Amino acid sequence: MRNLEENFKLAKKQDRRGQKALYDMFSARMLAIANSYTNNLHDAEDILMNAFMKCFSRIDECREWKSFPFWLRKIVVNDAISFIRKNKNLLYVDVEIADDYSEDDFGENLEEINIEEIFSKIPDGYRVIFNLYVFEEKKHQEIAEILNISEGTSKSQLSKAKKWIADYLKTKENEKRNTESIKI
Repeated sequence: MRNLEENFKLAKKQDRRGQKALYDMFSARMLAIANSYTNNLHDAEDILMNAFMKCFSRIDECREWKSFPFWLRKIVVNDAISFIRKNKNLLYVDVEIADDYSEDDFGENLEEINIEEIFSKIPDGYRVIFNLYVFEEKKHQEIAEILNISEGTSKSQLSKAKKWIADYLKTKENEKRNTESIKI
C-alpha cells in the first residue's frame, strides 16, 4: 500500500487527488466484495460508488490511515447488505440446523475451486449468510440481527450453504472424472 498514509491525509483534507488515489488503490477489491454479496456487477458497481461517496464524506470518522482499508470494507459490506435488504427478496426458511458437513465434504482439490463460479450459482440467501459468517467472521447472533432473521435460521442457512457447496463440488468432480474417462 504505497502512499496510503499520504493519500489518506490528503483525502481527509478533501483533496481530490488523494481521494482518487485511494479509490484507485481499493476499488477493485471493494468491487469484488460487493459483487460477492449481490452476484450482479451493475449492482456491485452502484454499491461501490455509494460506499466511496459515503467514505469520503465521512472520512473524519476514520482516525488512522492504518485502519482505513478495514473501515472502507465495513462500509462496503454494510451497504451491500442494505442493498440486498431493500432490493432482493431473499427467502430464509426457519428450520432447525441441518446436519453439519465436515471439511472432508469439500474434496481434496481445493486449489481447483473457482470461487466466482460457485458464488454465481449459489442461492442468494445461502451466499449472504456464508459471506457474513466466513469472510466477515460474524457470529450467528450478529447475522440474525443484521438480516432480521432468527439465529436458528442463520445456522440452518449456513449449514445448507455448506451442503450446497459440497454437493456442487462433488458434481464438478464427477463431471471431471467422466470427462477424463471418456478421453481414455
